[in-house]
Amino acid sequence: MSDAVLLMAYGTPATLDDVPAYFSHIRGGRPVRVEAIEELQERYRRIGGTSPLRDVTQAQAAGLAGLLRARGRDVPVAVGMKHAPPFISDVVAELGRTGIRRIAALALAPHYSKESIASYFSAAADASAAHGISLRTRESWHDHPLLVAAIASRVQAALAAASDPAVVETVFTAHSLPRRILSWGDPYPDQLLQTSALVASSAALGQWRFAFQSASRTGEPWLGPDLLDVLRELAEDGRREILLCPVGFVADHLEVLFDIDVEAQELAHSLGLRLWRTASLNNGADFLAALATLATDLLDEEAAS
Repeated sequence: MSDAVLLMAYGTPATLDDVPAYFSHIRGGRPVRVEAIEELQERYRRIGGTSPLRDVTQAQAAGLAGLLRARGRDVPVAVGMKHAPPFISDVVAELGRTGIRRIAALALAPHYSKESIASYFSAAADASAAHGISLRTRESWHDHPLLVAAIASRVQAALAAASDPAVVETVFTAHSLPRRILSWGDPYPDQLLQTSALVASSAALGQWRFAFQSASRTGEPWLGPDLLDVLRELAEDGRREILLCPVGFVADHLEVLFDIDVEAQELAHSLGLRLWRTASLNNGADFLAALATLATDLLDEEAAS
């Protein structure tokens, strides 16, 4: 067997003791203030001590492998992380040692940005070249019909909890990035709006808007509007029921479980808003079907090249 699928994710510290090394890796080895480390550790404590991202991603990989096997493609599905073990380069190297010569790689983030996702592919490409492996990737899949359908189904399920779906304001969210990405025509903001519009149409939403979340305090401008500011605006406009759909994320992790479920929820409560969110895609069968289609297409492309 010479083919494999590589799923690439951001990464998360395994324990609170791993937070300093994780934070340092994100910052490219630059020193991190003790106060910043302690603040991040406290965020993890408030969601139970660790993020479920590692386990969820492994479950996605296992589910994808099973689905591919059922479709007649018995290939290993590996997981590589950008900022925490197992690192992408190490995973590719290990695949090479086991005889893998072709890899179909997907970043578990549907929306492409040179500022973020490009580095996933760069790490995979460098390691693949070093070990004689042919690599096939797809930069973005933000408008894939199966992805849109999976998110839309969760929006519809969440709206079923509303007293009157017609009065609910749905807010799609994604991780913010530095505003400087606009200067090089980065597709990230437009792709997010495209996904949101497709989901809104599929779910027959009457009203919706988009907001960025989780901007880092780096001293430079980040993309907006910020979710917390949008919640304040909605409260001022007299809105009372707000459904959040973290359309930029495919798994439960810190930016969902803390930034939305704790920070945004606490603000919403203080503003008199009822706030809830859609369920994450995680390893849902419909999302795995989307990944399986994407992976199969890449494997077929690689075999034909």
